[in-house]
Amino acid sequence: MAVDRRRSPHVRALAAFRRTVSVTADPDAGQDPRSDPATGIVSCDEGWRPGSAGEHALQCAFGSVDRADRFYADQVRDRLLPAMAAFVGRMEMVFVATSDAHGECDASLRAGPAGFIRVLDERTLAYPEYRGNGVHASLGNISENGHVGLLMVDFVEDLIGLHVNGVARIVPAAGFRDANPDVPVDTSAGRRAERWVVIDVEEAYVHCRKHIPRMERVTQRLAWGTDDPGRKGGDYFGARGTPPTAPRPARRRFPSTTHLGAGASRTLRPRTP
Repeated sequence: MAVDRRRSPHVRALAAFRRTVSVTADPDAGQDPRSDPATGIVSCDEGWRPGSAGEHALQCAFGSVDRADRFYADQVRDRLLPAMAAFVGRMEMVFVATSDAHGECDASLRAGPAGFIRVLDERTLAYPEYRGNGVHASLGNISENGHVGLLMVDFVEDLIGLHVNGVARIVPAAGFRDANPDVPVDTSAGRRAERWVVIDVEEAYVHCRKHIPRMERVTQRLAWGTDDPGRKGGDYFGARGTPPTAPRPARRRFPSTTHLGAGASRTLRPRTP
């Protein structure tokens, strides 16, 4: 079942936050009509809109509310449209962004043959988890915080991307097969799903093509599921034998450019030595 962002406790909290947020307008963006002429403070008391409180505040600050609203109205949907589903069905890789309960982020890559990402319906998609390095960084984050961001990019033909944001859950392979008997089982060596990540779609929207580089498809033999260090890349970056941690030099924190109130800024958990 898809998650209604407007009814979730998280979104209700953000809605309350939006009503209290004010930011200092960017002097280079021109005077925003919503700003106080004396102080330059922009009130962000808008109705419900797609996206986060932070992006709405910066749209007010940088004078891009109208452009953002056009994009929301024209491109952002709470489901996968037929053209989006067809696009997902031909993707051979997806970038997956997750974060743990503290907000510490991770971005990873998942790949497979075209169709490995399955569109179960207009509000649900799933991708398999193959055998990896055993760290389970993405799955670990999902177990703490189900919010994920997916980015799929066509680098070869149409030079376009698709964002899909939603809430993920981890499903054992057997349970996924029982719930979705129409999804074929990949029996290729190294591509047997150990489990599936099932995502309830909350947002889907285009990633524009203007900065997407064109790439050329080449013939390549992939070592699916291998544990051979050499075929996995080995010690490509020369990390083995170096200290896992090193003293960090003191550095000045960059000043905030958003001046968000209502507890928007917080310190992430301290790094453990």
